[in-house]
Amino acid sequence: MEGKAVLFKRFANIDGFPIVLATEDTNQIVAAVKAIAPTFGGINLEDISAPRCFEIEARLKKELSIPVMHDDQHGTAIVVLAGLINALIVVRKKKESIRVVINGVGAAGVAITKLLRRYGLRHMVVCDSQGIVSNKRRDLTPIKKEILKITNRNNLSGSLLDGLKNADIFIGVSKGNLLKASDVATMAKRAIVFAMANPTPEIMPDEAKRGGAAVVASGRSDFPNQVNNALAYPGIFKGAIESRTTQITDEMKIAAALALARIVKKPNPNNIIPDLFDKLVVPAVSNAVKKLAKP
Repeated sequence: MEGKAVLFKRFANIDGFPIVLATEDTNQIVAAVKAIAPTFGGINLEDISAPRCFEIEARLKKELSIPVMHDDQHGTAIVVLAGLINALIVVRKKKESIRVVINGVGAAGVAITKLLRRYGLRHMVVCDSQGIVSNKRRDLTPIKKEILKITNRNNLSGSLLDGLKNADIFIGVSKGNLLKASDVATMAKRAIVFAMANPTPEIMPDEAKRGGAAVVASGRSDFPNQVNNALAYPGIFKGAIESRTTQITDEMKIAAALALARIVKKPNPNNIIPDLFDKLVVPAVSNAVKKLAKP
Protein backbone atom coordinates (compact mmCIF):
# COMPACT_ATOMS: atom_id res chain seq x y z
CA MET A 1 0.00 0.00 0.00
CA GLU A 2 2.88 2.36 0.73
CA GLY A 3 4.24 1.59 -2.74
CA LYS A 4 0.94 2.54 -4.33
CA ALA A 5 1.04 5.87 -2.49
CA VAL A 6 4.56 6.49 -3.79
CA LEU A 7 3.41 5.80 -7.36
CA PHE A 8 0.55 8.29 -7.00
CA LYS A 9 3.08 10.92 -5.93
CA ARG A 10 5.75 10.00 -8.47
CA PHE A 11 3.54 9.94 -11.53
CA ALA A 12 0.63 12.28 -10.77
CA ASN A 13 1.86 14.44 -7.86
CA ILE A 14 -1.06 13.21 -5.77
CA ASP A 15 -0.55 12.78 -2.04
CA GLY A 16 -1.73 9.27 -1.22
CA PHE A 17 -2.14 7.82 2.27
CA PRO A 18 -2.23 4.03 2.79
CA ILE A 19 -5.14 3.14 5.09
CA VAL A 20 -5.01 -0.56 5.94
CA LEU A 21 -8.06 -2.13 7.58
CA ALA A 22 -7.87 -5.18 9.83
CA THR A 23 -11.14 -6.65 8.60
CA GLU A 24 -12.55 -8.56 5.64
CA ASP A 25 -16.17 -7.83 6.57
CA THR A 26 -17.98 -5.95 3.80
CA ASN A 27 -20.09 -3.79 6.11
CA GLN A 28 -17.12 -2.87 8.28
CA ILE A 29 -15.03 -1.89 5.26
CA VAL A 30 -17.81 0.27 3.85
CA ALA A 31 -18.41 1.93 7.22
CA ALA A 32 -14.71 2.62 7.76
CA VAL A 33 -14.20 4.16 4.33
CA LYS A 34 -17.31 6.32 4.67
CA ALA A 35 -16.13 7.53 8.08
CA ILE A 36 -12.73 8.72 6.82
CA ALA A 37 -13.87 9.91 3.38
CA PRO A 38 -14.20 13.64 4.32
CA THR A 39 -10.40 13.75 4.65
CA PHE A 40 -9.78 12.70 1.04
CA GLY A 41 -10.35 13.81 -2.54
CA GLY A 42 -10.76 10.27 -3.82
CA ILE A 43 -10.70 6.65 -2.68
CA ASN A 44 -8.62 3.98 -4.42
CA LEU A 45 -9.63 0.53 -3.20
CA GLU A 46 -6.90 -2.09 -3.20
CA ASP A 47 -6.45 -5.81 -2.55
CA ILE A 48 -10.09 -6.64 -1.90
CA SER A 49 -11.02 -10.03 -3.30
CA ALA A 50 -14.10 -11.01 -5.29
CA PRO A 51 -16.99 -11.07 -4.71
CA ARG A 52 -16.73 -8.59 -1.80
CA CYS A 53 -14.98 -6.03 -3.99
CA PHE A 54 -18.00 -5.63 -6.27
CA GLU A 55 -20.45 -4.81 -3.49
CA ILE A 56 -17.99 -2.60 -1.60
CA GLU A 57 -17.19 -0.46 -4.63
CA ALA A 58 -20.83 -0.20 -5.73
CA ARG A 59 -22.00 0.91 -2.29
CA LEU A 60 -19.22 3.45 -1.83
CA LYS A 61 -19.75 4.94 -5.29
CA LYS A 62 -23.42 5.38 -4.47
CA GLU A 63 -22.98 6.76 -0.96
CA LEU A 64 -19.93 9.04 -1.32
CA SER A 65 -19.56 12.35 -3.15
CA ILE A 66 -15.91 11.76 -4.13
CA PRO A 67 -14.59 9.43 -6.86
CA VAL A 68 -14.10 5.79 -5.84
CA MET A 69 -12.32 3.14 -7.92
CA HIS A 70 -11.13 -0.40 -7.23
CA ASP A 71 -7.82 -0.35 -9.06
CA ASP A 72 -7.39 -4.14 -9.22
CA GLN A 73 -10.55 -4.21 -11.33
CA HIS A 74 -10.61 -1.12 -13.45
CA GLY A 75 -6.97 -0.11 -13.71
CA THR A 76 -6.20 -3.52 -15.17
CA ALA A 77 -9.23 -3.42 -17.50
CA ILE A 78 -8.25 0.00 -18.88
CA VAL A 79 -4.70 -1.08 -19.74
CA VAL A 80 -5.93 -4.37 -21.24
CA LEU A 81 -8.31 -2.45 -23.50
CA ALA A 82 -5.55 -0.03 -24.53
CA GLY A 83 -3.29 -2.94 -25.42
CA LEU A 84 -6.03 -4.73 -27.35
CA ILE A 85 -6.85 -1.62 -29.38
CA ASN A 86 -3.28 -1.55 -30.66
CA ALA A 87 -2.96 -5.33 -30.94
CA LEU A 88 -5.98 -5.37 -33.26
CA ILE A 89 -4.24 -2.78 -35.43
CA VAL A 90 -1.18 -5.03 -35.63
CA VAL A 91 -3.13 -8.15 -36.63
CA ARG A 92 -5.56 -6.18 -38.84
CA LYS A 93 -8.78 -7.38 -37.21
CA LYS A 94 -12.00 -5.56 -36.30
CA LYS A 95 -13.44 -5.51 -32.80
CA GLU A 96 -16.95 -6.38 -34.00
CA SER A 97 -16.02 -9.78 -35.43
CA ILE A 98 -13.31 -11.14 -33.14
CA ARG A 99 -13.83 -13.96 -30.63
CA VAL A 100 -12.40 -13.45 -27.13
CA VAL A 101 -11.79 -15.98 -24.36
CA ILE A 102 -11.24 -14.59 -20.86
CA ASN A 103 -9.96 -17.01 -18.24
CA GLY A 104 -10.60 -15.91 -14.66
CA VAL A 105 -13.78 -14.50 -13.11
CA GLY A 106 -12.22 -12.62 -10.20
CA ALA A 107 -12.04 -8.86 -9.80
CA ALA A 108 -9.91 -8.21 -12.88
CA GLY A 109 -11.63 -10.76 -15.11
CA VAL A 110 -15.10 -9.36 -14.42
CA ALA A 111 -13.99 -5.75 -14.97
CA ILE A 112 -12.19 -6.64 -18.21
CA THR A 113 -15.24 -8.47 -19.52
CA LYS A 114 -17.60 -5.60 -18.75
CA LEU A 115 -15.31 -2.91 -20.18
CA LEU A 116 -14.65 -4.84 -23.40
CA ARG A 117 -18.39 -5.32 -23.83
CA ARG A 118 -18.99 -1.59 -23.34
CA TYR A 119 -16.29 -0.92 -25.93
CA GLY A 120 -18.14 -3.05 -28.46
CA LEU A 121 -16.69 -6.57 -28.34
CA ARG A 122 -19.68 -8.85 -28.87
CA HIS A 123 -18.28 -12.36 -29.02
CA MET A 124 -16.79 -13.23 -25.63
CA VAL A 125 -16.59 -16.43 -23.63
CA VAL A 126 -15.55 -16.42 -19.97
CA CYS A 127 -14.01 -19.43 -18.24
CA ASP A 128 -13.33 -20.34 -14.63
CA SER A 129 -11.55 -23.32 -13.08
CA GLN A 130 -14.49 -25.54 -14.10
CA GLY A 131 -14.50 -24.46 -17.74
CA ILE A 132 -16.77 -22.26 -19.83
CA VAL A 133 -19.36 -20.22 -17.95
CA SER A 134 -22.61 -21.30 -19.62
CA ASN A 135 -26.28 -21.67 -18.73
CA LYS A 136 -25.84 -25.44 -18.77
CA ARG A 137 -23.96 -25.23 -15.47
CA ARG A 138 -25.68 -25.32 -12.09
CA ASP A 139 -22.77 -24.06 -9.99
CA LEU A 140 -22.70 -20.41 -11.08
CA THR A 141 -22.34 -17.67 -8.49
CA PRO A 142 -24.43 -14.47 -8.81
CA ILE A 143 -21.56 -12.58 -10.46
CA LYS A 144 -21.04 -15.37 -12.99
CA LYS A 145 -24.74 -15.35 -13.80
CA GLU A 146 -24.47 -11.60 -14.33
CA ILE A 147 -21.47 -12.00 -16.63
CA LEU A 148 -23.30 -14.68 -18.60
CA LYS A 149 -25.87 -12.08 -19.65
CA ILE A 150 -23.22 -10.31 -21.78
CA THR A 151 -21.11 -13.29 -22.89
CA ASN A 152 -21.36 -16.71 -24.55
CA ARG A 153 -23.96 -15.75 -27.13
CA ASN A 154 -23.74 -19.20 -28.75
CA ASN A 155 -24.05 -21.01 -25.40
CA LEU A 156 -20.80 -22.93 -25.71
CA SER A 157 -19.91 -25.39 -22.98
CA GLY A 158 -16.86 -27.45 -22.10
CA SER A 159 -13.31 -26.71 -21.03
CA LEU A 160 -11.06 -23.70 -21.53
CA LEU A 161 -9.43 -25.53 -24.43
CA ASP A 162 -12.82 -26.05 -26.04
CA GLY A 163 -13.48 -22.33 -25.84
CA LEU A 164 -10.03 -21.50 -27.17
CA LYS A 165 -10.54 -23.20 -30.56
CA ASN A 166 -10.65 -20.59 -33.34
CA ALA A 167 -10.63 -17.74 -30.81
CA ASP A 168 -8.83 -14.56 -31.86
CA ILE A 169 -7.86 -13.41 -28.36
CA PHE A 170 -6.98 -15.11 -25.09
CA ILE A 171 -6.95 -13.00 -21.93
CA GLY A 172 -5.68 -14.73 -18.80
CA VAL A 173 -6.14 -13.36 -15.29
CA SER A 174 -5.95 -16.71 -13.53
CA LYS A 175 -2.92 -18.88 -12.78
CA GLY A 176 0.33 -19.95 -14.37
CA ASN A 177 1.15 -22.70 -16.83
CA LEU A 178 -2.39 -23.36 -18.06
CA LEU A 179 -1.63 -23.41 -21.77
CA LYS A 180 0.90 -24.91 -24.17
CA ALA A 181 1.99 -23.91 -27.65
CA SER A 182 -0.23 -26.63 -29.08
CA ASP A 183 -3.25 -24.99 -27.40
CA VAL A 184 -2.47 -21.60 -28.93
CA ALA A 185 -2.11 -23.35 -32.28
CA THR A 186 -5.84 -24.17 -32.16
CA MET A 187 -6.69 -20.45 -32.08
CA ALA A 188 -7.42 -18.36 -35.17
CA LYS A 189 -4.57 -17.11 -37.32
CA ARG A 190 -2.79 -13.98 -36.07
CA ALA A 191 -3.97 -14.70 -32.53
CA ILE A 192 -3.48 -12.32 -29.61
CA VAL A 193 -2.48 -13.65 -26.17
CA PHE A 194 -2.61 -11.61 -22.97
CA ALA A 195 -1.27 -14.00 -20.30
CA MET A 196 -1.24 -11.87 -17.16
CA ALA A 197 -0.94 -14.24 -14.21
CA ASN A 198 2.01 -13.24 -12.00
CA PRO A 199 4.73 -14.19 -11.48
CA THR A 200 4.17 -17.12 -13.86
CA PRO A 201 1.94 -16.36 -16.87
CA GLU A 202 -0.71 -18.77 -18.15
CA ILE A 203 1.77 -19.38 -20.97
CA MET A 204 5.26 -17.95 -21.40
CA PRO A 205 5.58 -15.46 -24.28
CA ASP A 206 8.05 -17.53 -26.29
CA GLU A 207 5.82 -20.59 -25.95
CA ALA A 208 2.77 -18.60 -27.09
CA LYS A 209 4.66 -17.33 -30.12
CA ARG A 210 5.81 -20.86 -30.90
CA GLY A 211 2.12 -21.77 -31.05
CA GLY A 212 1.49 -19.04 -33.60
CA ALA A 213 0.48 -16.01 -31.51
CA ALA A 214 1.16 -12.79 -33.38
CA VAL A 215 1.02 -10.50 -30.34
CA VAL A 216 1.74 -11.48 -26.74
CA ALA A 217 1.41 -9.42 -23.55
CA SER A 218 1.97 -10.35 -19.91
CA GLY A 219 2.01 -8.80 -16.47
CA ARG A 220 5.79 -8.92 -16.20
CA SER A 221 8.27 -6.11 -16.77
CA ASP A 222 10.95 -8.42 -18.21
CA PHE A 223 8.86 -9.16 -21.32
CA PRO A 224 7.53 -6.76 -23.98
CA ASN A 225 3.99 -5.39 -23.61
CA GLN A 226 3.63 -5.33 -19.84
CA VAL A 227 0.04 -4.80 -18.70
CA ASN A 228 0.69 -2.57 -15.70
CA ASN A 229 -2.28 -0.90 -14.02
CA ALA A 230 0.03 1.90 -12.87
CA LEU A 231 -0.41 3.21 -16.42
CA ALA A 232 -4.02 4.01 -15.55
CA TYR A 233 -4.81 4.91 -11.96
CA PRO A 234 -2.50 7.93 -11.40
CA GLY A 235 -3.92 9.72 -14.43
CA ILE A 236 -7.48 8.60 -13.71
CA PHE A 237 -7.42 10.08 -10.21
CA LYS A 238 -5.53 13.19 -11.28
CA GLY A 239 -8.23 13.93 -13.84
CA ALA A 240 -11.06 13.07 -11.47
CA ILE A 241 -9.75 15.15 -8.57
CA GLU A 242 -8.76 18.18 -10.63
CA SER A 243 -12.16 18.24 -12.36
CA ARG A 244 -13.97 17.70 -9.04
CA THR A 245 -16.09 14.96 -10.56
CA THR A 246 -17.91 12.64 -8.16
CA GLN A 247 -17.86 9.51 -10.34
CA ILE A 248 -15.36 7.61 -12.49
CA THR A 249 -17.58 6.30 -15.28
CA ASP A 250 -17.21 3.57 -17.89
CA GLU A 251 -17.02 6.29 -20.54
CA MET A 252 -14.02 7.77 -18.72
CA LYS A 253 -12.35 4.37 -18.56
CA ILE A 254 -12.78 3.81 -22.30
CA ALA A 255 -11.53 7.34 -23.03
CA ALA A 256 -8.49 6.66 -20.85
CA ALA A 257 -7.79 3.41 -22.73
CA LEU A 258 -8.06 5.19 -26.09
CA ALA A 259 -5.70 7.91 -24.85
CA LEU A 260 -3.16 5.31 -23.73
CA ALA A 261 -3.41 3.48 -27.04
CA ARG A 262 -2.81 6.65 -29.04
CA ILE A 263 0.50 7.28 -27.27
CA VAL A 264 1.95 4.32 -29.21
CA LYS A 265 2.33 5.94 -32.63
CA LYS A 266 3.31 2.85 -34.61
CA PRO A 267 2.06 -0.32 -32.88
CA ASN A 268 4.01 -3.49 -33.59
CA PRO A 269 4.06 -6.97 -32.00
CA ASN A 270 6.51 -5.84 -29.30
CA ASN A 271 5.08 -2.38 -28.71
CA ILE A 272 1.32 -2.10 -28.10
CA ILE A 273 1.34 -0.52 -24.64
CA PRO A 274 3.12 2.70 -23.57
CA ASP A 275 6.10 2.54 -21.25
CA LEU A 276 5.25 3.27 -17.63
CA PHE A 277 7.80 6.11 -17.56
CA ASP A 278 6.55 7.80 -20.73
CA LYS A 279 5.82 11.38 -19.66
CA LEU A 280 2.81 11.53 -21.98
CA VAL A 281 0.89 8.86 -20.05
CA VAL A 282 -0.52 10.73 -17.05
CA PRO A 283 -1.45 13.94 -18.95
CA ALA A 284 -3.14 11.90 -21.69
CA VAL A 285 -5.20 9.86 -19.24
CA SER A 286 -6.09 12.76 -16.94
CA ASN A 287 -7.17 14.98 -19.83
CA ALA A 288 -9.35 12.19 -21.22
CA VAL A 289 -11.10 11.96 -17.85
CA LYS A 290 -11.50 15.74 -17.52
CA LYS A 291 -13.25 16.03 -20.88
CA LEU A 292 -16.00 13.74 -19.63
CA ALA A 293 -16.13 14.95 -16.05
CA LYS A 294 -19.38 16.17 -14.53
CA PRO A 295 -18.81 17.98 -11.19
